[in-house]
Amino acid sequence: MYITQAFKSLHDWWRYLIGLVIVFIAWQLLGGIPFLIALIAKIIKDGGNIAELDKLSQNDLLSILEPNLNLFLMLLMFAVGLIALFIVVKYMHKQTLISFTTSRKKVDWKRFWFIFILWGVVSTSMLSLDYFTSPENYVFNFKFVPFLILAVIAILMIPLQTSFEEYLFRGYLMQGIGVSTTRRNFPLMLIYILICVALYIYLNYIILFSIWSKILIIVLKSIGLLFVLNLNKIDLLKYNFYSVLHNFFKRKSTPLLITSIGFGLLHIANPEVDKLGPIIMVYYIGTGLFLGIITLMDEGLELALGFHAANNLFTALLVTADWTALQTHSVFKDISDPETMALAEIFVPVFVVFPILLFILSKKYNWTNWKDKLLGNIEELPEEDYKIIEEIDASES
Repeated sequence: MYITQAFKSLHDWWRYLIGLVIVFIAWQLLGGIPFLIALIAKIIKDGGNIAELDKLSQNDLLSILEPNLNLFLMLLMFAVGLIALFIVVKYMHKQTLISFTTSRKKVDWKRFWFIFILWGVVSTSMLSLDYFTSPENYVFNFKFVPFLILAVIAILMIPLQTSFEEYLFRGYLMQGIGVSTTRRNFPLMLIYILICVALYIYLNYIILFSIWSKILIIVLKSIGLLFVLNLNKIDLLKYNFYSVLHNFFKRKSTPLLITSIGFGLLHIANPEVDKLGPIIMVYYIGTGLFLGIITLMDEGLELALGFHAANNLFTALLVTADWTALQTHSVFKDISDPETMALAEIFVPVFVVFPILLFILSKKYNWTNWKDKLLGNIEELPEEDYKIIEEIDASES
């Protein structure tokens, strides 16, 4: 039901493509201007060389500015991205914020606060337990004034950052990919994208990624895209194999898996990946899968928004480390060897804690029909049915 909310709005595939480009430009380019200006100003003030800026690792870049200023400017990028996303949804898709957020008649903030408080208590308890059992892994990092500034920034800005990620992945992409699976050329487009990604990885990491490689990618992408779009004019569904392939992808599991993997890849440049290795992707993708499941089962984003906000907020306030993306004036600083933390920090949350949370939430909100909500077909309602729905909504409002 949540995915099919998008059918009530303008849901052409090209709108989602253009929308993503607009959001990306606002998020990474426009939102990143203040951070870049502050970075350059700091380097010049310290007598550094701006020309070597591109040679610095992400961890080095994050350590140049004062932690509170660095955090604020980083979170500002996500706030700009969130505003751009809402504008795209309203004006390009003609979709209301409520239908973008939930399949209910209004946003259920009780759900948000329930999981926010629940995960806040759980994550704080887990940190407290680890601190009392292994105090040698932590140092007391609390300083009143810097922490007070951190608290203000975190409380105001982190919910914007987490909301952007949830609205982008569990909202915009979940609905956009979901409605796109009903298009007859979706399997072709998916295969085409996978080939482009594989080609980019091969040229970028296996052989020298020269200017000629970039030109080759652009040419092949253009030819491939024209080929796929022209094939759309042919009724491929009359072929049994393609029809089976189309029906296979036209399920709720397709946007669920794609958005979960995409959410994991969003964090691939984080310093944690360099320190812990690719194994950390199990946690990121597993977290994305958990957030996607609760979105589909609960027919809305409220739980995902609450969990993500609590996770990042309590982490920023309670603990930091030199090798993490969020380096803050938190209460504690983790000085343990991160390589020894892999089992506890990666596998336990994904394979133990998250399933327990799913069980608790399923009992509280009476979730049923798991198979259909997670694996069922995505069917577009006839146009006349949506007219009836819109009339009912209008009369009830």
